[in-house]
Amino acid sequence: MPQIPLGSEPDDNRADDHVDDEIEACLRLDKPVSFFLFAGAGSGKTRSVVTALSRLRARHGRLLRLQGQRIGVITYTNAACDEIKSRLEYDPLIEVSTIHSFVWSLINGFNEDIRQWLRTQLAAEIAELEELLRKGRLGTRTAIDRAESVKAKQRRLESLPQIRRFTYNPSGDNRGRDSLSHTEVIKIGADFVTRKPLMKRLLISRFPVLLIDESQDTNKLLMEAFLKLQEECKSQFCLGLFGDTMQRIYGDGKEDLGRQLPPDWAKPAKALNHRCPRRIIRLINKIRSAVDGQEERPRSGSEDGVVRLFILPGDTIDKTTAERKVAEEMAAVTAEPQWAGVAADVKTLILEHHMAARRMGFLEMFQPLYQIDSLQTGLRDGSLPGLRLFSQLVSPLLRAQARGDKFTVAAIVRNASPLLSKASLVSAGTDQRAQIRRARDAVNDLMGLRSNGGDPRFLDVLRCIWRTGLFEIPECLQTMASRVDNHREATGADAEDQDPVQTAWESFLLTKFVQIEPYELYVSGRAAFETHQGVKGREFPRVMVVMDDAEARGFLFSYEKLFTAKDKTKSDLENERDGKETGIDRTRRLFYVTCSRAQRSLALVAYTSRPDKVRDYVVREGWLEEGEVRILA
Repeated sequence: MPQIPLGSEPDDNRADDHVDDEIEACLRLDKPVSFFLFAGAGSGKTRSVVTALSRLRARHGRLLRLQGQRIGVITYTNAACDEIKSRLEYDPLIEVSTIHSFVWSLINGFNEDIRQWLRTQLAAEIAELEELLRKGRLGTRTAIDRAESVKAKQRRLESLPQIRRFTYNPSGDNRGRDSLSHTEVIKIGADFVTRKPLMKRLLISRFPVLLIDESQDTNKLLMEAFLKLQEECKSQFCLGLFGDTMQRIYGDGKEDLGRQLPPDWAKPAKALNHRCPRRIIRLINKIRSAVDGQEERPRSGSEDGVVRLFILPGDTIDKTTAERKVAEEMAAVTAEPQWAGVAADVKTLILEHHMAARRMGFLEMFQPLYQIDSLQTGLRDGSLPGLRLFSQLVSPLLRAQARGDKFTVAAIVRNASPLLSKASLVSAGTDQRAQIRRARDAVNDLMGLRSNGGDPRFLDVLRCIWRTGLFEIPECLQTMASRVDNHREATGADAEDQDPVQTAWESFLLTKFVQIEPYELYVSGRAAFETHQGVKGREFPRVMVVMDDAEARGFLFSYEKLFTAKDKTKSDLENERDGKETGIDRTRRLFYVTCSRAQRSLALVAYTSRPDKVRDYVVREGWLEEGEVRILA
């Protein structure tokens, strides 16, 4: 990767325009050149992606259409997909998708090949588990779990011949017998692209140009498969990678991407940071200086900006109040009233979703479901059918009814209620008015749960809907909706037989319905909170980064270790000695990503048992000056 010197400030803000010209020169169908674009935080990477696609479309669009080909673009999130699609006016010539959607578009329909892959994979996994069982102690919980896993895999292996077509939903939980998991789709795709000539020809013939955004976080197996394909077919296939290894925050990305590329690859690099003020650029340059020495420059005329670090005791009880006081102090320091009060416009970055759930008041409903791996994706993005009943139908209906918005109430019921479905109205014949009265009475029954200070549980709401037939009940909730008794506590032998997923839903239903509004606000991205990981690629005027290892309860990241407030473990030292990645490495990159989101001012909030160590470290490293650090009791 080329080194970008921190030279004198450019005379204008177009110093990186040559990069787009370099990329355009690579995107020639007759003589493609693959490339890796280094684009640090705020460098306008998405703009370069869109510019490259626009120029490629203008030059080769007609030929690509005649040959039935498309330009493939892989991005990391659905939001990024939507952004690029909208900028390119949803041109069907350019297929923009997430990695899982892209891979599924390649392997979908190869049912016999998938069946054979699963047969081989399951047999290998069973053999590995059986070997572990043979070596391990009998009767332990681990042994029992392994034995159950063997049985489940054997059942799946035996069912493979009966499956006619495999299915997959990139945004779903994929729990059916014929469903593939997210991990399996990636592994199958990487294997097929690497080994199967037909798949290689299919990919290249469909996508002679493949651009990968956030390439540093693209799954390592797939990235290596794409790189190998490019090496074998470089005269027919252009692979364009956009990214920055310092912004790799997921463990399955390719660590050395961009450092050991073939000599015939182009390696353009962007030097300007268009997002951050000068003070924040100096901070992020310092953070990454020990990693690769890459530095960015501010735009000419950019403001200075403000950074402050607030260090609080790790055992602080009321963290919400403490963070509110930090925001008030930032409002005074920056003279920006948007830091606090009713006019507050601050994005607070937390490490784990449950930290936002606690601060926003939906932790009780969140916790039971978050403990189930298969529910986590849908819980985080709000796509679980069991939740959408409450968040997308019940809650909007109650809000509209409460404010007297009869039009919205009627629209929700007309569009979603089986009481007013075409079939129901036809069945009612000449008595359709009675059917409309039933729907109105069902809405009133629902409203009655919250009248006179009522504070219903999700279970109460569910039972009301079941009794009145106002909405369809998702399959995962039907058993609980129709049950006569309230809640069966699973104890003793019964607990062994109970489905943990059903148990989680039952626990969720016993929590207060009022939590659904802050939950929906959070998952829709409209809340003041985001996770450190989920905010990559976005920007905000004012950012507060909350660093609290104890509350996060994670093990992949440790701000305490990064700031030397906590000693390295034996494993850390061994990984350092062997040149392997450590939790400190991951945390430094995550810290870089979070700090580089701020457009005007940045507040860093660190909870620790050793405040002096944290302060001394950041000052000694030159990250912050003494006057920018505050230890709060």
